[in-house]
Amino acid sequence: MHPEGHHAHHGHGGNQPHHTSPEAVAQERPYIGVGIVTISDTASRGERDDLSGQAIKDNLHRFGGTLRHYEIVPDEQDIISQTLIHLVDDLHLDLVLTTGGTGLSPRDRTPQATLPVLDYEVPGLAEVMRAESAKKAPMAYLSRAVAGVRQESLIVNLPGSPKACAEIVEVLAPLLPHAIQILRGDVGEHKIPDQA
Repeated sequence: MHPEGHHAHHGHGGNQPHHTSPEAVAQERPYIGVGIVTISDTASRGERDDLSGQAIKDNLHRFGGTLRHYEIVPDEQDIISQTLIHLVDDLHLDLVLTTGGTGLSPRDRTPQATLPVLDYEVPGLAEVMRAESAKKAPMAYLSRAVAGVRQESLIVNLPGSPKACAEIVEVLAPLLPHAIQILRGDVGEHKIPDQA
């Protein structure tokens, strides 16, 4: 049921009661291999610390993500696109989170680099990110971040602000494990979470 033994180390017990303790929830979550790509001219030149990438790393536990790859690249469309393709096609990561390059500046190229490599978009993720961020920072509606699928991997553009990155990972955390399971084909009707 679980491809390539991803879940073998989680140790599902045989006769566990059906309750939603934190331990049970943790065991039900799929293994999620994550790549983080920080897109910044200054950080790629070593002129500033990558606080946004660190903020994402610090919040992977919210959805049970495991960091598999981390990279800083400049705001160059071709480099960004090739990096995303590599992380999906060669490393087969479940989830790729980018940070930076989603604003209105001519140097903000992340959405233009992401869209051509996607098989299809998942607009609801970008919509919820903007809507939730805008409750605290109305300028979040100017974000051009996109989210979508390439092969069986989910790619999501996050903003360049460390605070916003941490908040958005928290917003996405309830959605990501189920999304990854759907992409893997692990989810049957009986496994769809209860509607709130």
